[in-house]
Amino acid sequence: MPEDCVFCRIIARTARAEILHENEEAIAILDTRPIHFGHALIIPKVHCRTFIELPSDSLAGVMESTRLVCRALVSSFQLEGFNIFSNNGEVAGQSIFHFHWHITPRYANDNIRFELKLKQYPDGEMATYANRIRAHIHSTV
Repeated sequence: MPEDCVFCRIIARTARAEILHENEEAIAILDTRPIHFGHALIIPKVHCRTFIELPSDSLAGVMESTRLVCRALVSSFQLEGFNIFSNNGEVAGQSIFHFHWHITPRYANDNIRFELKLKQYPDGEMATYANRIRAHIHSTV
């Protein structure tokens, strides 16, 4: 585990955090700079920079922790909704390079918007993109 990684230090208990839950594969903490109060982070105990580097044997425990914390947030704050997201890579907004899920409570009229400019595939291009992706899926399986 890299010593300069704050999440690795939290896992090793050399940095402080409000721990919500822990299992063999993951630790769940409150985000210190929340979008809404209760905003939680699910962090794999194995250091990996992005989701695609997360070892397969860690995936089930990470996802179980994610689901457990989501249920707890919904019950604790009577939420009608929540977002689960992860920033992977600097261009995606990742600032701590240890993969983690964000779970943030959502409320009606909370003024959080994902400003998207949705695109439309030109005729025939959707199949071209799908074929390219499928080729890589089949080459890694």
